[in-house]
Amino acid sequence: MNKVGLTLLTAVFGGAVALGGYKLIENKKFDSMSFEDKQKVYFANNPTGVMSSTGNPDFTQAAAAVSPGVVHIKTTYSRKGSQQSQGSPFDMFEEFFGMPQGGGRRQMQSQPVQASGSGVIISDDGYIVTNNHVVEDADKIEVVLTDKRTFEAKLIGRDPNTDLALLKVSGKGLPVVKMGNSDNVNVGEWVLAFGYPLGLQSTVTAGIISAKGRQIGILSEGQQQRGNPFGGGQDQIPVSSAIESFIQTDAVINKGNSGGALTNASGELIGINSAIASPTGTYAGYGFAIPVNLVKKIVDDFVEYGNVKRGYIGVTYTEITPELAKEKGFADVDGLYVQDVVAGGAAEAAGVKKGDILTKINGKVITGSPVLSETIGRARPGDKVNVTYKRDGKEKQVSLTLKGEESLKSASTGGKASKSATEIYNKLGASFIPASAQKKKELGVNSGVVVTQVNRGGIFDYFGVERGLVITEVNGKAVNTVDDIEAALGATQRNIVRLKGVSPQGGAVQLSFPVEY
Repeated sequence: MNKVGLTLLTAVFGGAVALGGYKLIENKKFDSMSFEDKQKVYFANNPTGVMSSTGNPDFTQAAAAVSPGVVHIKTTYSRKGSQQSQGSPFDMFEEFFGMPQGGGRRQMQSQPVQASGSGVIISDDGYIVTNNHVVEDADKIEVVLTDKRTFEAKLIGRDPNTDLALLKVSGKGLPVVKMGNSDNVNVGEWVLAFGYPLGLQSTVTAGIISAKGRQIGILSEGQQQRGNPFGGGQDQIPVSSAIESFIQTDAVINKGNSGGALTNASGELIGINSAIASPTGTYAGYGFAIPVNLVKKIVDDFVEYGNVKRGYIGVTYTEITPELAKEKGFADVDGLYVQDVVAGGAAEAAGVKKGDILTKINGKVITGSPVLSETIGRARPGDKVNVTYKRDGKEKQVSLTLKGEESLKSASTGGKASKSATEIYNKLGASFIPASAQKKKELGVNSGVVVTQVNRGGIFDYFGVERGLVITEVNGKAVNTVDDIEAALGATQRNIVRLKGVSPQGGAVQLSFPVEY
């Protein structure tokens, strides 16, 4: 009997050890997944049951499924703004979506200024996607759910070139909006817009997709070479790397909708609402959303690298107009005319030359620059794309290996009030990723996070902190993750943050700086 009991106990213990080991491996694998793959696992266990609306439209199921996952974002701007030139492309964002005039930058602000927008929860552990212009330069970011729960958010990354930003809150088991496939949406298809417009609570409007691949110039304002996000002259990096390939909709979008969800009738996220075209600043029938397939790539980059990894073809080009076609003797007006090729770039390596016409990318007809810019915007350096071009009337196809930016040739103190750890984190104006085991070994350290991006106007920018610095301690506490940094910032005394780290060259670094400056 004792032998039987011992055998049973051994079996139970062995099973528990095996199950625990499996769970540990499973959790590590889950953490390394992209947001899209995480969502597949999430919705396999939490089916929505939403069916596509056909015939008589009925959006009740989609509205019920999506609304809890669309949040209200409230931002506070307490820092005195610096002067900014008139005519900023973001003036349109500020007027249309409730940003303070000048974003708290053009005018000197003596009192805190508040603004609001919307965001979309894309993972149940608290990642939220919104627009860059909703959170840009904010000193404090609050997220309010439909059930009134409120969280302070930290900024994981932001990208002005796509007008996207990723936030993180500490909540668990949050409602998630399922990501769809923006490549599959069609003009005339029913869509729903979710957000918090005009100071109202959660609001849903319906309309159709009016057009795809719209370029409206709001991100690339001031760029002389229209539609040139991946080129640059022979001796300079392009002025702008803006990617505009908006989904246009007539679903009602107003101030405060910015960063909210655009979904199909099945409740799947197909875009992030970003801009409207209006002579009055309120709804006039034209709304624009960033395609979710581009969103997926950008937010995954924020988490994996701390910034956006952008691939470049290395050409300057212009869209072919009837006038240009007549002047050059082209048979049709589709495609992009290559004005120049960057020395050492991907296009030159593949044999593309000045005067060629880019006609297809990955088999897709290039009807305009948004087709090319969005396709390349969803790829990273080292990825391969198939490009079809015409030369002397003959069509050729080549495989390009995209290159990184390095392939392009060059071209005040505030109050003493106590700040929360998240506020201090956001004021740093930087992005981080955990240092790899190999990096720690190379530098001879046991802890560390790598500074991957330094944003203009933040504390790190002000005090000259450079990308590549490995921060090993914050306020005397070892740091290995973004959450470690925030926790350590909670121990800030007398508004002075103390950092220790190692420079990319291996030199020891110690920094102390005030939170307010």
